Amino acid sequence: MNPYRIILADDHIMLRQGIKKIIEESEDIVVIAEASDGLELLAVLKKMTPEMVILDISMPNLRGIEVSREIKSFNPKIKVLILTMHKKIDYLYHALSAGADGFLLKEDTDEELFTAIETIRRGRIYVSPSFSTELAEDMSKICRGDGRFPVERLTTREREVLKLVSEGKSSKEIADLLFISVRTAEHHRENIKRKLNLKKVADLVKYAILEGYTSETPL
Repeated sequence: MNPYRIILADDHIMLRQGIKKIIEESEDIVVIAEASDGLELLAVLKKMTPEMVILDISMPNLRGIEVSREIKSFNPKIKVLILTMHKKIDYLYHALSAGADGFLLKEDTDEELFTAIETIRRGRIYVSPSFSTELAEDMSKICRGDGRFPVERLTTREREVLKLVSEGKSSKEIADLLFISVRTAEHHRENIKRKLNLKKVADLVKYAILEGYTSETPL
């Protein structure tokens, strides 16, 4: 039987080496490549196709959430396991809405990594045990009709625009960076305000920081 092929992506080389060392304890799993950021990972995926990608949620250049969307858009068969040090459940929902197959807290890696990999290999979704109580509470609210899934309401393009707005970019600068017209950039800004029910740029920036869109935040 051919070994289960995994690619690791994390900007912290010590963490990558630690995860690789754990994986090497298994005889039927192999790490075929590594990447230090999101863009490098996407470049690697153009040359080889793994069964699974294990990636950090807070990589530079392209966030783990966005990388997950990219991976699932061009090859839905590739499984995605996201690692994070953050316990805020919103990150979990964002990851799952982006197509991730698993969400593993870094603090659980030593004990849960193989469980996460095997769960995903069997076609199921894996979530770190630390989230079990909150997930149960959210699901009970939804079943009772007094809650909702806290998934993102913005399109991919709107998320890109929001990040640039939070970084202080003007509509002209956003248009140049995204290769769109100034009118289109302004249209996206207005759509974002309407969807989020926010009127001021300062409120957009605050929302972007809280939701992890800015480069200064850990997401």
